[in-house]
Amino acid sequence: MVEKKWSIRLIRLAAIFGLIGAVIGSDMSGTGSYAMRPIHAHILVVGWLSIAVWALFYRTFTVKSKKLVNLHGWTAVLGTIGLTVGMLFYNVNPFNFNQTFTLIFFIVGGTTLLISYVIFIWITFTLKTEE
Repeated sequence: MVEKKWSIRLIRLAAIFGLIGAVIGSDMSGTGSYAMRPIHAHILVVGWLSIAVWALFYRTFTVKSKKLVNLHGWTAVLGTIGLTVGMLFYNVNPFNFNQTFTLIFFIVGGTTLLISYVIFIWITFTLKTEE
């Protein structure tokens, strides 16, 4: 079942984001520098929390459209990575990328994530119901 595959994929990704968020938080605490605060917050809220909830949702419910599950999964993964990395590039810019590039990267990641939320809403309103 496609839902079960995405459940495992998403929970693994959530665990990775949880670890990254905890490491960033630990580093900020140890160094006293809070430049990574917005990235830290988004990694934990979107990367850990939202993705973990989506994984639990797919473990619990059967979805009518398997194509939507795949579309949601990929937009969620790419959007979350794109948003958080884009925030890093835009706010901290550790590699001295061009400002236009960092802004576009940030916007594309955030827009892809926004699309994933819209797809998820659509999925929740079109669930298979047992009558």
